Amino acid sequence: MSTSPTVPRPGAVVSMDDVARAAGVSTATVSRALRGMTSVSAATRERIEAVARQLGYVASPSAASLASGRTRTIGLLTPWVDRWFYAHAIDGAERALREVGFDALLYTFDLSRDQSRPRVDPSVLRRRVDGILVVGMPLSREEVTSLEALDLPLAFIGTGRDDHVTVRLDDDAAGRCATEHLLGLGHRRIGHITGPAGVDHSWSPPVARHAAWRVALEDACVAAEPGWAVDGAFDVNGGREAAHRLLDTHPEITALFAASDEMAMGAVLAARERGLDVPGQLSVIGIDGHDLGELVGLTTVAQDPARQGAEAARLLLADIALWATPGAERVSGALQVLHATHLVTRSSTASPRKT
Repeated sequence: MSTSPTVPRPGAVVSMDDVARAAGVSTATVSRALRGMTSVSAATRERIEAVARQLGYVASPSAASLASGRTRTIGLLTPWVDRWFYAHAIDGAERALREVGFDALLYTFDLSRDQSRPRVDPSVLRRRVDGILVVGMPLSREEVTSLEALDLPLAFIGTGRDDHVTVRLDDDAAGRCATEHLLGLGHRRIGHITGPAGVDHSWSPPVARHAAWRVALEDACVAAEPGWAVDGAFDVNGGREAAHRLLDTHPEITALFAASDEMAMGAVLAARERGLDVPGQLSVIGIDGHDLGELVGLTTVAQDPARQGAEAARLLLADIALWATPGAERVSGALQVLHATHLVTRSSTASPRKT
């Protein structure tokens, strides 16, 4: 025999515990159901939502104003804080968080070329944050799964799987833009400095930019020679070393597309060390819009990481606000926000010198 939920006394605030008792489930199940988690069956979720409506349960005022009711803190996971993209993305995210009274708790995981990165330990985040923002850090599938198990809103900046909220540059368009600029100048022997070895996720920026370079060459009926693409380390020294390796084995290269501005700056240094004129004997282009790019005359495909960081933070905050709202459709899911870019032409690229 079914019974109607016990309605709290007049004037009493209906809590999630009240909904759980009336629905005959645990408070944790109510929480997951009202957040739209797929771990709760559709029938159970509908029953809980019906009970919540009947009792008049509503999210707390703090949740409605983008507060989680717990820590008002977001966990930021990043490999670096001092590199250009990461510094600007973190700054943009922190500014957006501060606007609504949230703090950021920063966790760094250094990506060293000499040793493997420490694995993300989700236990350090449990009960300390209301949501997680991953800034430009390629995570393994196992690490993403472990973060999902925390049952918290999760968003990515710069790199992230297609089934998560991700705000990033349109890496395919950026890679094509850089390569097509060099092709348009008349270059046909175009080398490429990509990201660190071992990163093979299709959603990783260096992988996407490398694929765009190859497709742009194919579209121009240019066959990339084996060895025209070399691994870099997304910093100046990595670009410098990679450019030397590439030019040692393929001196016929007349132009270089580096997957980041810092690597492009390293390539310019390598060219000068080899006595090559830039752009007379070697054109160089990067991606980013680095603050120092203008000083060295670097042609680049520019992006705005601070804007990406701010937008990702606001999407995460919106998800947190919906977290305790009965029946609300959450932001989490396959939401990909692609930011457009633009070419900034400077003195590091020119038509190949006729011989």
